[in-house]
Amino acid sequence: MENASKALIIAGAILLSILIISLGIMIYQQASGVVDSNAMDEVAVNSFNQKFTQYEGENVRGSNVNALINTIIQNNLTNSNDASKQIIITTDESIVEGTSWSGEPYGEKQTGTKAQTTKKGSAMTGKSYKVKFHADPKSGYVDEVTISAA
Repeated sequence: MENASKALIIAGAILLSILIISLGIMIYQQASGVVDSNAMDEVAVNSFNQKFTQYEGENVRGSNVNALINTIIQNNLTNSNDASKQIIITTDESIVEGTSWSGEPYGEKQTGTKAQTTKKGSAMTGKSYKVKFHADPKSGYVDEVTISAA
């Protein structure tokens, strides 16, 4: 009888050990899933932003500015249902009023919303421009580009 009670105690200890180990593995997998999803979100943000930030700089040629504008317009049409991925373009007054810009800029800044228009400005290909981006602090996505005279 004494051997049977010792066997039951040992079996109970083994089952308890297996339960504790399983619980530890489950907690580890859940924690690693959270880390992986954050890393994936960061990769997605960087991938999205890279399409635009490659044009950033002090002396960007007009043809590259026009390519950027077309990329932004295509992005805004593709992501029309996702407000966090909409990008507006603002321009410096001096390039619009001068001879280095034709047409009107795409989009206009409004309080709290991003306006979309079909009007498209275009940079003169022989000129140089300064292109600067602003990212939304909450999502990390680029939400505004400023184009000014270089």
